[in-house]
Amino acid sequence: MAVSTSGEVFGSGRRGRRIILWRHGQTSWNVERRFQGSTDVELTETGVAQARRAARLLAGLKPDAIIASDLKRAAHTAAELAALTGLEPVHDEALRETYAGVWQGLTHDEIIARHGDEYTAWKRGEPVRRGGGELETEVADRAAPVVLRHTEKLPDDGTLVVVSHGGTIRTTIGRLLGLDPRNWEGLGGLTNCCWSVLGEGARGWRLLEHNAGTLPEPVLGDDD
Repeated sequence: MAVSTSGEVFGSGRRGRRIILWRHGQTSWNVERRFQGSTDVELTETGVAQARRAARLLAGLKPDAIIASDLKRAAHTAAELAALTGLEPVHDEALRETYAGVWQGLTHDEIIARHGDEYTAWKRGEPVRRGGGELETEVADRAAPVVLRHTEKLPDDGTLVVVSHGGTIRTTIGRLLGLDPRNWEGLGGLTNCCWSVLGEGARGWRLLEHNAGTLPEPVLGDDD
């Protein structure tokens, strides 16, 4: 039985369910390379424009449901897609970005200067409570089940859009693909308002697209 790159199983007419994990638009802290974590930071005007552009593209995929972090930057991004599709987003705090304690509010350079050993250990794939906050596996423990629970409500070929944050999306993808947490860093960061697509296959979830919709801009996020 042949399978296309989009996940469609030829001969059965069944594509399988899809999960689109969409990162929020730009914030002022992204531009400043300041660690946001669970801090509730608003979108910039550029971030709103990014969300509107991306929403037009994602609406064409005809999603069946939208779930989103309740932090403003994700909720406002989700609202742009909701306005085009008529779907009512379900907000869940379990989709928030990683809580990172004393790292939150610090710039990238400040984190390196004050917590360099901790940062280096995290980049090596060691389980680190950045700033005394959450482990990446704990983020996956809270976020991935929410995504799966809403996915189970979809029709057989349905599409769920998950509006969340770079670090939370990366850990959720790693968990759903069954990757060892030490290898989650191998999933590159998402640019603001770009997305990844998981498709349902015979052996579980597969990564069909990553950092789709990329604009010619650097990745600015807490998972960098």
